[in-house]
Amino acid sequence: MGTETVATVRDAMLERVSWPKVTDDAPTHDELADLVTAASRVADHAGLTPWRLIELREDDRVRLGAAFTEVLGHDGSAGKPLRAPLLIAIVSSTKAHPKVPEWEQEAVAAGVGHALSLLLDEAGYGVIWRTGPFTRTEPVAKLHGLAANEKLLGWLYVGGKPDAVRIGRPVDAEEFLTRLPDPSPVEVRGA
Repeated sequence: MGTETVATVRDAMLERVSWPKVTDDAPTHDELADLVTAASRVADHAGLTPWRLIELREDDRVRLGAAFTEVLGHDGSAGKPLRAPLLIAIVSSTKAHPKVPEWEQEAVAAGVGHALSLLLDEAGYGVIWRTGPFTRTEPVAKLHGLAANEKLLGWLYVGGKPDAVRIGRPVDAEEFLTRLPDPSPVEVRGA
């Protein structure tokens, strides 16, 4: 990939779609590290950096499939991690803080994952964020080396975009953008 394009953030957001099928192209470790640096600029109350990312390539994906098999007791999902040449595990690493609750720290980790998916898409890669029940299982947590304060938020499956064009469904903003409800009339006592 490596071809630099200049687009507004708005354009990148409007053009982003999930790519469930990708080719074998993937960013190198150095290319990925550069994009992670950019993604790390998300809002982070108190600068806790409550996240980390784990890149899974080659045999790492086979090991993840084996963990899926261990969870299910059969190998029906063992090939799922092989659907893309690169998987990026998104991990929330919460820290005790009097002003920053756990949910806010998880939102930061999710923000990094989403920003990274946009950056990868803009760099020419197809991305889909996959989640599901595997993210909360002991074999998968152990494989990823998760600590007690960490949760797996899913994986970005990353590869080259196939030649097929994908067009996302637009959302009607007016359906989701609202205002506060009108205040209730104030009852005046003694009037």
